Amino acid sequence: MSLTRRDHVTEAPVITKIEIQKCSRKIKDIGRETGSGTPTYLPGAEMDQSFFMTRVFTDKGIIGEYPLSADISSAAELMLERNALERGFFYAEYARYPMNLLGAVDTILWDIAGKFHNASVSELIGGFRTKLPAYASTMNGGVTGGLSTPESFADFAEQCRDIGYKGFKIHPYPRPVLQDHIDAILALGKRVGDSMDLMLDSFCFYRTFADALKVGYACDESGFFWYEDPYFDGGSTEYGHRKLREYIKTPLLQGEKVHSIQQKVNLLLSNATDFIRGGIPANGVTGTMKLAGAAEALGVDIEIHGCGPAQRHVMSAIPNSNYYEMVWVHPDVECLQMTNDIYTNYADGLELVDADGNVDIPQGVGYGVEYDWKYIRSHSTGKVVVD
Repeated sequence: MSLTRRDHVTEAPVITKIEIQKCSRKIKDIGRETGSGTPTYLPGAEMDQSFFMTRVFTDKGIIGEYPLSADISSAAELMLERNALERGFFYAEYARYPMNLLGAVDTILWDIAGKFHNASVSELIGGFRTKLPAYASTMNGGVTGGLSTPESFADFAEQCRDIGYKGFKIHPYPRPVLQDHIDAILALGKRVGDSMDLMLDSFCFYRTFADALKVGYACDESGFFWYEDPYFDGGSTEYGHRKLREYIKTPLLQGEKVHSIQQKVNLLLSNATDFIRGGIPANGVTGTMKLAGAAEALGVDIEIHGCGPAQRHVMSAIPNSNYYEMVWVHPDVECLQMTNDIYTNYADGLELVDADGNVDIPQGVGYGVEYDWKYIRSHSTGKVVVD
C-alpha cells in the first residue's frame, strides 16, 4: 500500500541531536610560506589541520555523518525536531547565513536521505557515471624545494601522466615573481602540452589587468584548457574578466571565491567566465545541482571544486562536468587531504586513480563511506552536543 503524503511525513526521520567533534591532526613537511600564509611543501615543518566530524541523529535511528570544514553548532538549534528530509526548507532558511553553513548542513542531510531510502546519494540525484576522469591539482608552488621551478612542474606533470592522469593543474602562487608563473606555463606546454589538458589556478593572485593578460598569453601559447581565478578581486569583477576574455583564447574558469549560486550564474550571464566552479562546502549537494542545471541550460560546463565522497556522488549525476579534482598533490609529500585518515574504505591521493586516470563512486547507502572512530576520537580536541 502506497503512503499518502501525511503518512510519509509521519514516517520521516526527525532530527533529535547534533554532535560535533572538532578534530586536528599534524601533517609533516607542510608549512606556510613566509609572507603568503599559504600551505606548501616545507621539509621539516608541521602544519595543524582541523575539521569538524559531524553527526546528525534522528528518531528513526538513522545517523547522518560527514567530516565538515564548517562548524554547524550555531545552526543546530533550528535543526532540532525538524523533518530531516526537508532539505528544501533548510536550504532556503540557511541561504541567509554564511554560505559554508548552508553547504555543511545540506551535505549531511543528504547522507540521512540516502540511508532512509536505502540508496546512495548518487542514486537519489540521478547518478549515471560510474567512473570520473581526474586531474592532478598540485600543491602551491614553493619558493624553495619541490615545485619551485618550471622544470619541477613539468617533471611532475610527466609523472602524473605516467600514473594515468589526463589533466594537470598548477598553483604557482605563492611564488612572487610573475615571470616564474609564465615560465612554468611555457615549460608545461612544451613538455606535456600535446598529451595532457593543462590548467592554471592563479588563486586570485594577479594585481593588474596587464599581469593577468601576460599570463593569459602564455596560456594561449601553451594551449591551456582553462585559466582559473586570475584577479586579486576574488572573481567579482565582471567587466574586467569580460575584457580579459576578449584578448585571450584560453577559457576562463570562475566561481570558487564567489559563493552564492546567484552570483555564479551572474558571472555566466555577464560573459565573465566560460566554465563555472561548483563548490560543495558553500552550496551543498542541493545548490551544486541547481548550479549544474543552470549551467547546462546555458550550454556551459560546471567543474566541481575539491575532492571527497560528496564531490564524487554529485559529479556522477552531472553530464556537463569534465574532471574530478585530485587536489593538493605533490611529488615529495602526501596528498594534502582534510580527512583521508578518518575513513576505513575511502581515500584520495596521487596514486589513487586507475590506469586511465579515473576514480570510482563510493558504493553503499548515503555517501557509502565508513569511518575510523578510534582515529577520530584520538584526534578530537572537543565535542559539542545539541539536543
